[in-house]
Amino acid sequence: MLSVKIICIGKLKESFWKNACAEYAKRLKSFCTFSIIELPESRIPDNPSQSQIDTALITEGQKILSHIKNSAVFALCIEGVPFSSEKLSETIDSLSINGTSSIVFVIGSSYGLSNEVKEKAKYKISMSAMTFPHQLARVMLCEQIYRSFQIINHGKYHK
Repeated sequence: MLSVKIICIGKLKESFWKNACAEYAKRLKSFCTFSIIELPESRIPDNPSQSQIDTALITEGQKILSHIKNSAVFALCIEGVPFSSEKLSETIDSLSINGTSSIVFVIGSSYGLSNEVKEKAKYKISMSAMTFPHQLARVMLCEQIYRSFQIINHGKYHK
């Protein structure tokens, strides 16, 4: 069975975000082995210098990379390419058909992702030109992964 992970920086704080992610995780059990790995955000001052931000991104990037083995990596980043739901489902399906056993989606901190993580990514994707809170982006990503499996399996969820 395909393994799908979301690796993210930071924890969900509000119960409604946690509950939404838990609901999609429950729904995904019949399609894949799904998990979310939350890594701690680097502590930096309220008004950090670019050097402090860069150091935090490198530290967070090393933590992220330690959880990525032989996986197809999707990095969610500003410079990423927008994916439709259909394109995401086609990509996941193609990876699975062609022998990929593990897919990882990466959500960085509010400052983004390190260059090392972006370089490791097979796909750099953007959810939208709009800016969303990280907690909402995680829920949206869970939903889109679920939607992708519904599309692949000709489910009624996607209309």
